[in-house]
Parts: sequence; C-alpha cells; structure tokens
Amino acid sequence: MKTIQVVAAVIFHGGRMYAARRGYGPWRDYWEFPGGKIEPGETPEAALAREIREELDIGITVLEPLCDVEYDYPEFHLSMRCFRCRIDRGEPKLLEHEDARWLSREEADSVDWLPADRVILPEIIRKWPAESPPDPRRGAGEKADSPGIGPA
Repeated sequence: MKTIQVVAAVIFHGGRMYAARRGYGPWRDYWEFPGGKIEPGETPEAALAREIREELDIGITVLEPLCDVEYDYPEFHLSMRCFRCRIDRGEPKLLEHEDARWLSREEADSVDWLPADRVILPEIIRKWPAESPPDPRRGAGEKADSPGIGPA
C-alpha cells in the first residue's frame, strides 16, 4: 500500500481552533486540519508553511509538534504530523476549502472530521492551550479577536 506523508496545522486563536471543510475529492464535505503533502527535500515545517500559504493565503509560524497519526485509508496509508501553529500574516481565505470554522473546545467534536483527523482529536483536545499565543499583528494590550472567518 502506498504511503503518503503529510503535515497538518492545528491553529489556535482566541481560545478556538481552526477547522476547514474539504471542497474536492472523495472526502468532500469532511472537515480537516489544513495542510498537505511533504515535497521531496522539504522539512515538515517548510511544507506546512507552504501548504497553508497555498490553501489559506496566510503566513504561519509552526510552534511545536502536537501529535502524529498513522491511518489506513482504502487507497493509501497516511502518515500525518500535526503541529500547533500561529497566524502571523493575513486572514484565512478559502482557496481550496468550501467552509471553515473557529471551534471552541466544546465544539471540537461537532463537525464530521476526516477519519485520521478524528483519531487525533482527543489528543488535540487534551493539549488545548489555556490561552492562545499573542498575535504579533496587534499592539500590546489590544484584544485579539478571531482573525478571518468568524466562529460558527
């Protein structure tokens, strides 16, 4: 079985986590953490920054690894590394996805996740940050509202 190596961004901001609904392929309408394939010669962090630029037209900082998952889909084996990320530039635009939401911890399980993403969801909920890292686009003391696409 073919193995596909991918990376995924778990973006927290203002106590919420970003989720995107696929707009293409056999898993259309399922929700996922945005990201994609690692190209030959790319580090996982560089691949993730590139994929997020391509999918959401934003700049991110990859902060730390959160978890890994190995999952067998019918057509391939998925090896996915997930990283906690922060938006540094721009606001998410839906270039490849049909919808997106900022989910609270209580809402995290409220969407129909892709199978591999569903497997890691309990780990991500367990590691949910007490508060999001500061947004460098805002001055000290300013309130950080959710960037881009608002809460559902």
